[in-house]
Amino acid sequence: MEKTEKRLDGPALEKLGLNPEDIAPATAEEKAANDQMRPSVGYWKDAMQRFRRNKLAMVMLSILIFVILCAILIPVFSPYTYKGRTPDVRQGPSWAHPFGTDKLGRDILVRVMYGTRISLLVGVVTMLLVCLIGITYGAIAAWVGGLCDNLMMRFVDLMMTIPSMLIIILLSVVLRDPIKKMLSDPQWNALASIGSGLISIFAVLALFNWLGMARSVRGALLMNRTQEYVLASEAMGAKASWVVKKHLLPNAVGIIIISATGVVPSAIMTESFLSFIGLGVAAPVPSLGSMANDALNGIISYPMNMVYPAAIICLIILCFNVVGDALRDALDPRMRK
Repeated sequence: MEKTEKRLDGPALEKLGLNPEDIAPATAEEKAANDQMRPSVGYWKDAMQRFRRNKLAMVMLSILIFVILCAILIPVFSPYTYKGRTPDVRQGPSWAHPFGTDKLGRDILVRVMYGTRISLLVGVVTMLLVCLIGITYGAIAAWVGGLCDNLMMRFVDLMMTIPSMLIIILLSVVLRDPIKKMLSDPQWNALASIGSGLISIFAVLALFNWLGMARSVRGALLMNRTQEYVLASEAMGAKASWVVKKHLLPNAVGIIIISATGVVPSAIMTESFLSFIGLGVAAPVPSLGSMANDALNGIISYPMNMVYPAAIICLIILCFNVVGDALRDALDPRMRK
């Protein structure tokens, strides 16, 4: 039985209110114009595209890069040093001293930039130590599981109940003399230039800030451990260290980055507070917190000496928080529009 094709002629189309052009087959160009498939992009490329679309985050990142460059370059090209004195004591802003000088005739701009270096160094080193300790601890707890995981997490819960600021202050006082004695040994000459105060800050900040990182990494690894590709690797005889390194940790990089960006502003704020109360970096090395403390005596006559270090602290913390929030949104596929 032959199949007949029924075609609509002109009068029939007019009864339906159609024109012959309305039902004509689409051309190749029209088909290509209607093809709106989303181009295939990788996870990191897609995340960076969404991060760059966040205008506020890009502005804050630009400001942060500018502050870092100023902290690196201004002390290098300035004719003054952070401990060098000039005859201009308690001088206001001028061409020679854009931020003025302090009560000892030291250039405030150079000292603020050195203090910014210290704050950024504390934040970065603390972040690296926290990542090292937290990732290792969380990965072991997640992979071993069972009683070991339960005991390790209960230890983390116990540590999080301790008032961290009080312990940090006590440890800063207790560790300073032993570290200073250790640095007097010739074999530690490479660390002697950093100073016992700064090293003790690194130690105490890393001691209490890794807890959140460990919990985040453990949760991410437990979520990915039951995935099919992990089970397939185990069935093929892959070692535990290989599975963690090749499968679990790469899939937790987003959470690690988000947690790490939150550690930096917390460490900078804690270091500034310790320096403000006299437990941070030892003089004459400047810190933003110690400079704010020095400005208290002349805050009525010279209030800007307090404003400069406080403004830099607030700006750095604000930039890191905004960039961290933007990274959290960019690295979360559920935030994709």
